[in-house]
Amino acid sequence: MSDEKKVALVTGGSRGIGRAICIRLAAMGIHVYINYVSNSDAADVTRKMITDGGGTADTIAFNVSDTAETEAAIKGLIKEAGALNILVNNAGITRDGLMARMKEADWDAVIDTNLKGSFICAKAAARSMMKKRWGRIVNISSVIGFAGNAGQVNYAAAKAGMTGLTKSMAREFAARNITVNAVAPGYVVTDMTKDLPEAIQEKIKAEIPLGSLGSPEDIAAAVAYLVADEASYVTGNTIHVNGGMYM
Repeated sequence: MSDEKKVALVTGGSRGIGRAICIRLAAMGIHVYINYVSNSDAADVTRKMITDGGGTADTIAFNVSDTAETEAAIKGLIKEAGALNILVNNAGITRDGLMARMKEADWDAVIDTNLKGSFICAKAAARSMMKKRWGRIVNISSVIGFAGNAGQVNYAAAKAGMTGLTKSMAREFAARNITVNAVAPGYVVTDMTKDLPEAIQEKIKAEIPLGSLGSPEDIAAAVAYLVADEASYVTGNTIHVNGGMYM
């Protein structure tokens, strides 16, 4: 990273993949804002893990699907920190169900958080990045957005939409030295997957050429590359971190 201390916002940073990303960025000397909606205890744990490791971090509560709330929070962050150089759009939810029986509210909730939320956050963060003529935006997509999955039409549509969002923003912001990329995780060991029955986990592993689930740290490593100076010539791309499940 260049000499100036960077400031990053990681949405949904209190646990799982988001926590691993926060810890990895802080280890790079970046000051991290850990976003959460309601679980302040988990966010505080992430912050303590960072500070115990010698890094710096703050927590910040807002719901990415709420435009006014998000814009106010990011505006306040920029005023407090002086800039926002890096945004990782990681916040996401699932509301699974077969399409024939899916409630419209479940479709809207997933689209609003996973896709619209990424748009709202990026739009608010880009103002600071354009002023500084330097920025990194990383959208956390999913293998489901490329391969699809029965019972997840809303989630697949949102994550696929992030690909188009990533490419279009990359074209719009390139002139201001802002790169926009995505990372698409496969099946990763998190709170959502660790409770799956062993038989289902083994079935998933059988579909993965490398034969195992990924770790949150695997995803964080890809994000760390994309926000570093070494990736300054990479924009509009997706890094697939899935053990070969989707190629």
